[in-house]
Formats: sequence, C-alpha cells, structure tokens
Amino acid sequence: MRGWTTGNIPDLHGRRAIVTGANSGIGYHTALQLARRGASVVLACRSAERGQAAFDRVKAAAPDADLVLGSLDLADLSSVRTFADRHGDASLDILVNNAGVMAIPRRSTADGFEMQFGTNHLGHFALTGLLLPALRSAPSPRVVTVTSGFAWSGRLNFDDLQGERRYRKWTAYAQSKLANLIFARDLDRRFPELTSTAAHPGYAATNLQQTGPRMQGSTLTEKVVGVGNAVMAQSAAAGALPSLYAATAPDVHGGACYGPRLLQYRGAPTEVVTPPQANRPAQAERLWEISETLTGVTFAATTP
Repeated sequence: MRGWTTGNIPDLHGRRAIVTGANSGIGYHTALQLARRGASVVLACRSAERGQAAFDRVKAAAPDADLVLGSLDLADLSSVRTFADRHGDASLDILVNNAGVMAIPRRSTADGFEMQFGTNHLGHFALTGLLLPALRSAPSPRVVTVTSGFAWSGRLNFDDLQGERRYRKWTAYAQSKLANLIFARDLDRRFPELTSTAAHPGYAATNLQQTGPRMQGSTLTEKVVGVGNAVMAQSAAAGALPSLYAATAPDVHGGACYGPRLLQYRGAPTEVVTPPQANRPAQAERLWEISETLTGVTFAATTP
C-alpha cells in the first residue's frame, strides 16, 4: 500500500465499471484510470454536454478505451431508475458512487428531498439497490462510496433529516457524508458476496468547493476558495487515488474506508480511521429502513 499509485492498478480487461459524476474532478480521474487499465466504463453524468466533453477527454487520453456515456441525475429517482434499466442488464464488477453536492443553499430534489441528503445518500442508495442484480452476477464485485472527512462532524438528525425545521449547509453536508460511510459499511454487512467500502479524497481541488458560494452569489468567497484550492489542496487526480485503490487493489477488505495517508489530508491511499458515530448498528439499521421507505428501493426484493 505504501506509495501506491495508478501504476499499481491491475489489468481490468473484461471488467465493467460505472462511475457517477464522471464528468469532472475525482469522478473523471477515477473513470480515466479505470479505462486506461482496460475496464469498460460507463460515465454516469447529469449534464449531457459536460458528460460528452469528459467522454472526449478520456478518449483522447486513452484511444482504446471502451466507454459508454450514461445520463444520470441522482437528484431525480426517475432518472436513477431509467439509468439502472439501461445499464443494469449486464454483469457489473465495479460501482463507484462518487457524484455529490457540497454545502449548497437549501434546495429540494425532484422528489422533495433536501438536495445534499437526497443526492449524496439517497440517490446512491437507490442506484446501488437497483444495480444489485448486475453486481451480484459478477465474480468479485466491488462498491465504493465516496465520503468525506466532514463525516467526523456529521450526525444523523432523524427528527429532521431533510433540514425542514433548521437548515445549515455544512451540517447537512456532514450528515450526508456520514450517511455515505454508514451505508458503505452496512451494505458490506448485509451482502457478503460484495466488497463494499468507503473512500475519501482528503483535501482535493475540485469544483465542489466553489459551487456553494457561486449558488449564493458570493463572488468573494468563491475566489477565496479558489485560492485555497490552488495553494493547499492536492490535485483531483491525487484525490481519486483512494477511490481507485478501494476499487482495484487486491488487499482491500469490505467495510473499510480508504483515504490519504498524511493526516487524512493528502498523500498515498491507505486504510483510515473512521468516526465512532459510523459504527452504531441501531443507527445503521434505522437509516437503511428510512432510505428504503423514501426511495421505494427495497434491497431485500433482489435477495435470492
């Protein structure tokens, strides 16, 4: 694991992967490296224009890549179902639940959920459940759900999961990232034929940090965040390494979380310590039941 880089990714010919949010940032670099190593990769993107641009960039970098561009809006469960119908009919070896939104003003998804909880957690929960038959038909399937260091400050407020009574953008973001971590572990526990892990990028420069200020019309904050990304953050390519490690390395074990070696901030990927609130069985059970109710996706229905 020490000094692990993309050069350590094994040959992936004959394997199929789906990466959500593959049009930019960590998702783009995850999809690019999987494709470079021979995987057939579905780039799951909300924007057709940005998705096509990413598709073209990957093709330019890896001309022999086997790519498919898929339309997926995680903030719309009808889009999640349509995507799963179109791309869940073949064996699926790797699913990287990467896409997300970060610290934005309160918005609602197409189904009425708070946008951060709805996109980051519920959308990926539903997608994974709908793709479960395709995953289980692969010989050694892996699911990687991207969380964040903000999960350490996260709490699941079951009395107000949607932030209807009180909304704080960073609190909502931390809650959604804790939910990602809990989901990754509970999925591994419930389905031992899968290897389900979490991964987080540390502090990586992506467009996520600037989206919230831009939505609020705060040009100054947007510029300050941009400077911080340029000066302190590692690159998006480096931020993708924990996801790539979790998706491909032979010594990965289910239920673990992988992140940067240096204070979970930057550096080569390694298994990292997770917050204690991510290890409470009763809380995980309650989150799973609520997620099934809200999304209408019941994992038990796909269990043999």
